[in-house]
Amino acid sequence: MGMTMTQKILAAHAGLESVTAGQLIETKLDVVMANDITGPMALPIVKQMSDKVFDRDKVVFVPDHFTPNKDIKSAENSKAIREFAKEQGLSWYFEQGKSGVEHAILPESGVVAAGECIIGADSHTCTYGALGAFSTGVGTTDIATGMATGELWFKVPSAIRFVLTGKPGPYVTGKDIIIHIIGKIGVDGALYKSMEFAGDGIANLTMDDRFTMANMAIEAGAKNGIFPVDALTEEYLQEHTKKEYKIYSADDDAQYDEVVEVDLSEVRPTVAFPHLPGNAKTIDEIEEMEPIKIDQVVIGSCTNGRITDMRKAAAILKGHTVHPDVRVMVVPATQKIYKQCIAEGLVDIFIDAGCAVNTPSCGPCMGGHMGVMAAGEKCVSTTNRNFVGRMGHVESLIYLASPEVAAASAIAGCIANPEKVGDR
Repeated sequence: MGMTMTQKILAAHAGLESVTAGQLIETKLDVVMANDITGPMALPIVKQMSDKVFDRDKVVFVPDHFTPNKDIKSAENSKAIREFAKEQGLSWYFEQGKSGVEHAILPESGVVAAGECIIGADSHTCTYGALGAFSTGVGTTDIATGMATGELWFKVPSAIRFVLTGKPGPYVTGKDIIIHIIGKIGVDGALYKSMEFAGDGIANLTMDDRFTMANMAIEAGAKNGIFPVDALTEEYLQEHTKKEYKIYSADDDAQYDEVVEVDLSEVRPTVAFPHLPGNAKTIDEIEEMEPIKIDQVVIGSCTNGRITDMRKAAAILKGHTVHPDVRVMVVPATQKIYKQCIAEGLVDIFIDAGCAVNTPSCGPCMGGHMGVMAAGEKCVSTTNRNFVGRMGHVESLIYLASPEVAAASAIAGCIANPEKVGDR
């Protein structure tokens, strides 16, 4: 019986010729990552298991959620992982001011590569599937086990194959596509399954589109999301990593629970309404509603804080001013991206339009700090999750969208079609 791409990677890391869905296996790990929230909780467990991490080149800490530290507890958490990283001599510790959001900085810095088995103590660790890796989020005990032993048990996931065809139209990005897909299958439509993307339409997606889509696989309940490695992926890997990597591809006779076809040319700019990423509505449907007035816009995060996202938002905002009733935060995902924004004049565009440009951080996405919302406020955000209370008060509302829809909405003061910004 053939194997999916994910199953091949897991089999190789378990030292097995083949695996099947539902099988329990013990795999060797290539990267084990935690942040300033999850890392400190794991440290006592790690210390109970071992005096040192299994490999100082494979354990990674990124303080990004509550940094710059918002309070004393946050400062203590960052201090804990900083001191542990120094004590253990870790090769990969990303300090504030020298890095950025974990799921943007790891690919950018070459920490992750195709064919690897990666775990992270953050649900959006599935981002690295864009590079053709098996990458998934785990809990505190599992991350501690991974740090101490370099191995972890997995139940081999079954898979859904998403066959992408056609070319996305103007203002349609990876964010629109993944919200469209989650809207189609539901937030539990891929529960503990691998979302495996295929089809000639992938050639029409940028690497940033793919990072966004893999990032939000968890929002459909998936164990991981994964893309095949093509020429564009290899170009990215050769530019960013010095690691040797291995390319895996699904067998022709691989077994899938379901095959879902998506014609990218039919996908429209799409917004996820509160309080689920699967509550998808196209911009055309929204235009038939009463205008949804908003109070805040966030452009950034591990989902949409990369340079192409910044460029797309700036292209919409250029020559316009943010609506007087709206506040906008732009958060480049890494320091390198921030510098690119400065060099390309994007920061000038954002500031001239009336946006606050903030240091790389997860901050607003999970209501940690920066951009916390009050009761009744509405936000259009390029982040990945719009659960109740996610960005502040439980009575606030979050609408997930692409950078272009977010920027157009910032100008209009309500959820708006980026195709029509010039009309305003």
